[in-house]
Amino acid sequence: MAYSAFARYYDELTANIDYEKRGRYFHEIIKKFNCTENNILLDLACGTGGISFVMSGLGYDVIGLDNSDEMLGIALDKKFDSGLDVQFLCQDMRNFEMFGTVGITLCALDSINHLENIEDVRKVFERTALFAEPEGLFIFDMNTEYKHKNILADNTFTYETENVYCVWENTLDPESLEVRMNLEFFEREENGLYSRSSDRFSERAYSQREIEKILEDTGFEILAKYGGDTFEPPEADTQRIVYAARNKNQHQLNINA
Repeated sequence: MAYSAFARYYDELTANIDYEKRGRYFHEIIKKFNCTENNILLDLACGTGGISFVMSGLGYDVIGLDNSDEMLGIALDKKFDSGLDVQFLCQDMRNFEMFGTVGITLCALDSINHLENIEDVRKVFERTALFAEPEGLFIFDMNTEYKHKNILADNTFTYETENVYCVWENTLDPESLEVRMNLEFFEREENGLYSRSSDRFSERAYSQREIEKILEDTGFEILAKYGGDTFEPPEADTQRIVYAARNKNQHQLNINA
């Protein structure tokens, strides 16, 4: 999904996300289950690179992939400031291409929910399996059906920072559990007036049964399923589920195919 207005304000409006803490959490999962020597980590839907830079700092060879030019432009600016050697690719995660296999694939911050339908989820998992090292890890999180029904739902949220005021309006489809999101941004100008811009996108909730069936179909073995950023199993009111899976396909990737 491409962003325009949202990209300009993304880091400012998500300043509450502790990327260092989340990165260390994923690092612990990797240490727990990793059994390959391939240290390349692919960060799917990397956005402005928040997780990518943390994982690079932890010693991984990181490739960040996103299909938003606007998001990646910000990530590249941050790369130059940080001095970290993260590669960024502008590609759609449903049909991405790599030059070889990766040891770890990470997809964080409910990016799976941004996929429009279950077939798109299957496409992402298929591509991930294709470019994953045999025994390589696939770690991802997703918002739950509970969160869509009870937290996001038809609610409106407001956010205010020094530079921007944001009104976030949700509309829930109770059948598909798709939440359509309308964001209105009011940016404070130097003259004291405000300029207005907007963005629209959606998130869809997928059942654990659907996700686990596709993981199995695409050759992944589920190693763990955690509630939130914990190491405990998910409960009925869990808002985010984290999956850790291992690629059991024994293919040898033909890069020239």
